[in-house]
Amino acid sequence: MLTGLHLAVIGGDARQLEIIRRLTELDAKLSLIGFEQLDHAFSGAVKEKIDEVDFSIIDAIILPVAGTGLDGQVDTIFSNEKVLLSEEILLETPSHCTVYSGITNSYLSGITKKADRRLVQLFQRDDVAIYNSIPTVEGTIMMAIQHTDFTIHGSNVLVLGLGRVGMTVARAFNALGAYVKVGARKTEHIARITEMSLTPFQLKNLGEHVRDVDICINTIPHMIVTASVISKMPPHTLIIDLASKPGGTDFRYAEKRGIKALIAPSLPGIVAPRTAGQILANVLSRVLQEDLQSRKG
Repeated sequence: MLTGLHLAVIGGDARQLEIIRRLTELDAKLSLIGFEQLDHAFSGAVKEKIDEVDFSIIDAIILPVAGTGLDGQVDTIFSNEKVLLSEEILLETPSHCTVYSGITNSYLSGITKKADRRLVQLFQRDDVAIYNSIPTVEGTIMMAIQHTDFTIHGSNVLVLGLGRVGMTVARAFNALGAYVKVGARKTEHIARITEMSLTPFQLKNLGEHVRDVDICINTIPHMIVTASVISKMPPHTLIIDLASKPGGTDFRYAEKRGIKALIAPSLPGIVAPRTAGQILANVLSRVLQEDLQSRKG
């Protein structure tokens, strides 16, 4: 149970509703910021504007998956008002206050460090990333079907990266009958790709493997699908970039060449917000209970 905890949930999309539902079930008290247009009411949760909240009694701040923008703005689909998280707000909180986000950026990391508040990135956890890869892959399959005029079965699919998402993507497209090649750098990843009965290749040789690619799926958050690589792709190739913004694809050159390239961060929140929210809610509630127990000693 989370009895006695006062949490501020700031902004977000439909995934946050599952988090709010779960935390109120565990008896936490919630201040909902950026939810003015939300019709649903939750017992134990109060809608407030950010300048109305007494942050001196807030034990934790829960941000959306994307955290904040580089200007401190927190996106929310349930409000038309701009919501900003600042260093000044964090300094009002108790020293034990923890900020929970999916990912971070230079702004969010900077203000939490200056305010000396702990920042927890939920998407750095293996359990969250692996569970979240399931709706991510379903969304990727949906996009591949919507934006091609051929079947996945029998197509040549390149998956770049064998991380927690890349492995699930590669396995799913292989199960659908695609010929899957997976690019990786680490020798242990090359070995795992071979063990999965897929075709491995070193990412440094990417340009040699795209000449007959139908679908290229990138999971690496660095510029990897460069203009040089795209210039070697067939005109019908579909690029789906699953890496966090700004992705790892030269979208400008892809458009110039007439190759369809789609960036698709936050797919779980688009294709399966309820499931994605439940994944986050389960992990977050567990982490909050652990933190509460550790503070009690």
